[in-house]
Amino acid sequence: MKRLTALLLLALFSAATMTACNTVEGAGKDVQKAGQKVEDAADRTGGTDPD
Repeated sequence: MKRLTALLLLALFSAATMTACNTVEGAGKDVQKAGQKVEDAADRTGGTDPD
């Protein structure tokens, strides 16, 4: 019984870990898209370059 419980916990932990990786990857892509939109908007305003 202990072995079955340990295997079940391991399976649940593995599934949660894999799901978290996909979620973090998706969030990274969303942040990258938002950054691109902000950069495009800044380019359209024709502001001065701080350099």
